[in-house]
Amino acid sequence: MDLLGLALPLGLGLAALGSGLGLGKAVSGAMEAMGRQPEAAGKIQVAMVIGCAFIEALTIYALVTVFILQGKLS
Repeated sequence: MDLLGLALPLGLGLAALGSGLGLGKAVSGAMEAMGRQPEAAGKIQVAMVIGCAFIEALTIYALVTVFILQGKLS
């Protein structure tokens, strides 16, 4: 059980790090695409926002999992 107490915050930190890197890469690619094709900016932006929502959802799932497993420590 002691290892679970150590693994939970480390796992959440890794999830947040991965989410941040993924969001940065997604937004960067979208900005480059909008710069190359300004007429398609609306479609690119919608796709980027949907993708960012999915990436954030995975991080929220990790947070919820930490809260659930944290209850097992007591």
